[in-house]
Amino acid sequence: MSARFEEIDWRPTPMGEISLRRRREPVSGADVYEVKLGDEFLMSSLFTAGEVALARLGLAELADAPHLDVVVGGLGLGYTAATVLEDRRVRSLLVVEALGEVIGWHRRGLVPLGAGLASDPRCRLVEGSFFTLAGADGFDPGAPGRRFDAILLDIDHAPGHVLHPGHAPFYEPAGLRALTAFLRPGGVFALWSNDPPDERFGRDLAEVFPETAAHVVAFDNPLQGGTATNTVYTARS
Repeated sequence: MSARFEEIDWRPTPMGEISLRRRREPVSGADVYEVKLGDEFLMSSLFTAGEVALARLGLAELADAPHLDVVVGGLGLGYTAATVLEDRRVRSLLVVEALGEVIGWHRRGLVPLGAGLASDPRCRLVEGSFFTLAGADGFDPGAPGRRFDAILLDIDHAPGHVLHPGHAPFYEPAGLRALTAFLRPGGVFALWSNDPPDERFGRDLAEVFPETAAHVVAFDNPLQGGTATNTVYTARS
């Protein structure tokens, strides 16, 4: 049985101090993994419905595609990436993560899904800023300008609640339009948000993409009781 609480790793990063923690959930007895950046909780393995839905809703928009090449922006605990790889049509997955420390957790097997992601031949973990790459030559360091069938993003809390001010321009029409250079015709962009649907962001998304939707994902919240929600935006070029 694991200790009630353990800080597995702690590192200073350019974005602040990041830590990986494991605690035992008193009711179920299960281990819960948590990631914090400074004083902010980034992710918990107790709440993964939104991350899973991001992958499923994004790829569901491509139901007729026989093969898929996918980018995931933000590695975290790996739930979006692992769900992408459950789709047998996926032949390649690039996971772009700004913090090498997080990639290291997966390669060292410090998080439950890490060994599976790091060993899957379809999956490459790329260290870099998603937002910088989206405005430059794209996400594949070995193939500038490469296009993908789906780009799934889970980094900031919401379009209006970013982790760094430098991320904000991406969520405006010009930033979204630049992203379309790396989508194949009919390709899908999908975004996770911790907030309810944002009308302003919805208008910006619709200015760039001809088909858009905001999906509310509901899930049980055992900490506060009742139901919590995330939003997954989908947009097709």
